[in-house]
Amino acid sequence: MKNDRLLGFLGLCKRAGCLISGAETVTRAITERKAVLVLYASDTSENSLKGVLKASESARIPAYRLSRSKEELSFALGKHCAVICTTDAGFAKKITELMKEE
Repeated sequence: MKNDRLLGFLGLCKRAGCLISGAETVTRAITERKAVLVLYASDTSENSLKGVLKASESARIPAYRLSRSKEELSFALGKHCAVICTTDAGFAKKITELMKEE
């Protein structure tokens, strides 16, 4: 796997304890106003995303589709996941900047 700054930064975010993964736990974080930014893998099923996107839209929390697969995201984070969110505004800002650079 090439040196991927975005995936590397997401790994750092996870190690810092500022990343939540899994559709249900991300949806809960959104409704509890803990989530700052929602991200999902490019090959995430619409069914898995339905509740997450609805919750993020109603809470006005940005949700972005990553240009990475579930496999790439899971490898970077060390656990199977397709939907993640960060709970830290600083991390969210940096993730957004890295995504814009692509």
